[in-house]
Amino acid sequence: MDVKNKKIKTIAIVTPGGDAPGMNAAIRSVVRTAIFNSRKVYGIERGWQGLIENKIIKMELSSVGGIINHGGTILHTHRCPEFRQKPARKKAYANLAAYNIDGLVAIGGDGSLRAAYALNQESGLPVINVPASIDNDIFGTDYSIGFDTAVNTAVNAIDKIRDTATSHERVFVIEVMGRNNGFIALDVGLVCGAEAILIPEINFNLDEIVRTLRQGQQRGKSSFIVVVAEGAASAREVADYLTKKIALDVRVSILGYIQRGGAPSALSREVACKLGARAVELLIAGKSSFLVGISSDKIIETPMAEVIRRTKKIDLATYKLAKMLAS
Repeated sequence: MDVKNKKIKTIAIVTPGGDAPGMNAAIRSVVRTAIFNSRKVYGIERGWQGLIENKIIKMELSSVGGIINHGGTILHTHRCPEFRQKPARKKAYANLAAYNIDGLVAIGGDGSLRAAYALNQESGLPVINVPASIDNDIFGTDYSIGFDTAVNTAVNAIDKIRDTATSHERVFVIEVMGRNNGFIALDVGLVCGAEAILIPEINFNLDEIVRTLRQGQQRGKSSFIVVVAEGAASAREVADYLTKKIALDVRVSILGYIQRGGAPSALSREVACKLGARAVELLIAGKSSFLVGISSDKIIETPMAEVIRRTKKIDLATYKLAKMLAS
């Protein structure tokens, strides 16, 4: 969607939905790119909820000093089911108009970006979307902001768990985030050498996992790691089943929200810097309703109509590789 006849003078930033490490780096990139190009910038506090409540603040270069290495979002975030309703979005647009905001950068996950698309379609407000989600489930980008950090956080934890699993000759069933997909679990399982990986996209048989563990025992292995995406199965139920089938002590570790926090990795920061800057450049160039993403280390733009229509697929080749290397 082109809006070339309208010069963008004032840009707002919103970080709705779940937080992801690197969001602050993206905020910093948007603010400094906009100011470098002589544009005003506002921040919307507490996501869509804050936009409805008119929590809009002016941002300067100093507003984003020293935040590139901080996790979370300085603008904060808040779940807002109300924003699914058209009257709420109409009120949100009125608040933006009161500040003469004529361009919006939305930094968030799948649900947040869909909401931004709806706001754009209903109001005509130019919007560019920046993918930020540890789940990495957004079509149109190889990496979403925060995914690499979440994977590294989980890997660091599992490496430590592997030490105690080896010392005590135990099986550890480790649950990682991934309510609807297995992107985190697959990457983590591969690089941690997990003996089994359970993800929502692929049917699994617990008896097959039992056979894998028994075969490992026959080769002299006495400790094992099973990585489970939270949307694939309950780690505790998996552990209960394995306990009944194998002569090893089985323990559970649920990593939970530590995967959302912490200083963003170098890759998460790099992606955030590049995509935040490109989002501003697109608005200034008169573009709207695009997702900016990374593909083979190149910045790409995908129409939001395509992003919301298509689903990002798991890499089956990676799953097969992980399974082969664990055998």
